[in-house]
Amino acid sequence: MGTKTVDEAGDDTGTKTEQTADTGRADAAADTGTEAAARTDEATQSGAAGQAADGTGDRDGDRTGEAVGDTAEDTAEETAEAEEATADGPSGVGLGAGAVVSAVLGLVSLTGGWIGTVAGARQTLIGQLQTASNASVATQVQAVYGDAWQTTALWAGAFALAALITGVVVLARPAFGTPGTPQAAWIKSVAWAGVSLGVLGLLLAVLKYSDALLGLPSTS
Repeated sequence: MGTKTVDEAGDDTGTKTEQTADTGRADAAADTGTEAAARTDEATQSGAAGQAADGTGDRDGDRTGEAVGDTAEDTAEETAEAEEATADGPSGVGLGAGAVVSAVLGLVSLTGGWIGTVAGARQTLIGQLQTASNASVATQVQAVYGDAWQTTALWAGAFALAALITGVVVLARPAFGTPGTPQAAWIKSVAWAGVSLGVLGLLLAVLKYSDALLGLPSTS
């Protein structure tokens, strides 16, 4: 009456056991679903991060490529402009040759050349031929030596003047050439050397020609 039989108790126990098993399965299924959802979220986040990284890498690569391309184009343009300036401007060979010629002429004006030596010897011969044997000593000295020395000084002055003019032309040439084209340093140095030697040679030639330097000795 008030008590349950053994069969009823067994049935109740089996029912509770089945309910507990069903509850465990439901919990396990819920846990599995939660884990799957978490994995799905992680995969989604990883994919989004990868896409963002890929997008950033692509943008960085595009920017780097554009910068490299711009740099290459600028370098090519500068090279082309430099080549055009070199082609249009003077090569400097003529100015260098002029500077060397100026320096050589300046040295010749100081050391003497074969032309000056021959001209002096010729003037000595002319003085000997044109001077009478009964001429005074002063006249003979002037005709034989003085005129010859003045002839030598005259030729030296001509070389000095040529050196001076050539050097000045070389130094002044860039002012009438292509603007912005610098002149080589060695050309300036050699040209200035030619100008200096020319000035010095011209000064010595004038002093010798006027007998202010190494004049004829007195015959009195």
